[in-house]
Amino acid sequence: MRAGWKDPERAFEVTPVRARRHPGLHVGVLLLGLLFLFPIGYLVWGTLSLGGDFWKALPRLDALTPLRNSLLIATGTALSCMVLGTTLAWLVTRTDLPGRRLWRVVLPLPLVIPSFVGATALLSALGPGGLVPFAPRIEGYWGAFLVLTLLGYPFVYLPVAARLSTTSPSLEEAARLLGDRPMRTVRKVVLPEIRDTVAAGGMLVFLYGLSDFGAVALMRYDTITRAIFSSRLFDRATSLTLGLLLAVLALAVVIVERTAIPRRRVGPTMGKRQVRYRLGGVRALGLGLPATVIGLALVAPISVFGLWVLRGSSTLGIGYSGIGDGMGFLVRPAVNSVTASAAAGACAVLLTLPVAHAAARGRSWISVAAASCITSVFALPGLVVALAVVFWAIQAPGPLAAVYQSFPLLVFGYVLHFGAQSLRASQAAFADVPRRYEDAARTLGVTAGRRFLSIDLPLVMPGLLTGGGLVLLSTLKELPATLLLAPIGFETLATRIWSAAEDGFFAEVGISSLVLIMLSGILTWALVLRRELKL
Repeated sequence: MRAGWKDPERAFEVTPVRARRHPGLHVGVLLLGLLFLFPIGYLVWGTLSLGGDFWKALPRLDALTPLRNSLLIATGTALSCMVLGTTLAWLVTRTDLPGRRLWRVVLPLPLVIPSFVGATALLSALGPGGLVPFAPRIEGYWGAFLVLTLLGYPFVYLPVAARLSTTSPSLEEAARLLGDRPMRTVRKVVLPEIRDTVAAGGMLVFLYGLSDFGAVALMRYDTITRAIFSSRLFDRATSLTLGLLLAVLALAVVIVERTAIPRRRVGPTMGKRQVRYRLGGVRALGLGLPATVIGLALVAPISVFGLWVLRGSSTLGIGYSGIGDGMGFLVRPAVNSVTASAAAGACAVLLTLPVAHAAARGRSWISVAAASCITSVFALPGLVVALAVVFWAIQAPGPLAAVYQSFPLLVFGYVLHFGAQSLRASQAAFADVPRRYEDAARTLGVTAGRRFLSIDLPLVMPGLLTGGGLVLLSTLKELPATLLLAPIGFETLATRIWSAAEDGFFAEVGISSLVLIMLSGILTWALVLRRELKL
């Protein structure tokens, strides 16, 4: 080829302009990542500062009992939800189950019920005065296990149902042509393809069971979260030590799940017709499983709350006594719940936005590390995050001491715990923006700020709203962090239900729970189910 010769076909190609690095942005992203590590860092520092008190606290803890109980309930719940969620997902997506579209809408709905609300309903539904007065009351491990299983299986069901809709049907068709029976095909072909998704959902349920406070407290099952909450005021050494132990355990589970379970790349199988299995003689049994699950997880709690409202309360003039009473007492808790949740959602989007943009577009080690820091905090129980924040606020120096039991501190705790939900949605939205838009704008000399405002932001706004909405939904149902961080006199629907249940005002518990379920249901439909049904 002659020197100086140019290919005429490439003469008009636009060479992408490399983005200039902004050291200030990288520093900001790194600081945001370190900010989200605050709960873990404070627990470590606080525990080390105990010195000899730490070693004195260990024999007092009787740590083996709550630790063993936490591991038992988390493991048992995870295994049961993996089996139940996978079975329901397979029935709905891959069989001729009658009413599959209806079940696909209804089965995720137990997500809207907080665990402490479900536990309250279960305790009052069984036994004298309940819907089933002749049934024995279930408490302790089995009560907590039943509640957490019925409310936690959607964490497995949703991702597995989505995965079963995108698997390649070729291997299943080949197995059937070779004469394998349907169940053998499912065991040899389908389950290996979805095992990573099942394990990921099981990990979420394990963390859900490990971090739960409301259900285990009401069921009188002694776990680490219950021990932390009961000792938070009078035994700081015990609370810090157990909090650090729970944090280390949660992070270890996430690390093991990410390193030990291989990730399978999903091929381009959307739109291909999946293999359908006929239930045949077990159709009635297959139909009875989702009906029983929805009956226990959704219909029964709502029926219990409706029954309490209809029966009213014997404590006339105190709180809500039944139909005919005004519902003005719920206005302030509802407004507080929506206000705190909306503030947490907006702040989470704003704080994680630079990290999401840098992680999706820059992919430097700083942005990846910052995103990992934010994601790791989500694995921590809300009680542990709140414990670190409240202990820091109590000892905060100078003017910072004023933030103790303030609204900004409450929102800060919410953002630390649920910020990863906003980060993931925002990062996915930025990753979907075509790079050619940015290259074209940069070639025309448009500044980085103007490019972001005029190109990136409009395109990623739906993802940002989804991330903020997920934070809002999670915050709306949060109980332990609200109990620890809320200002004096600041009631949310969650804390109102908790206090009314402790006082025995069941009509008030019923109407408050129905309102909370209604709000959560609307948000879950808008943020989860509507998108899921389009897959």
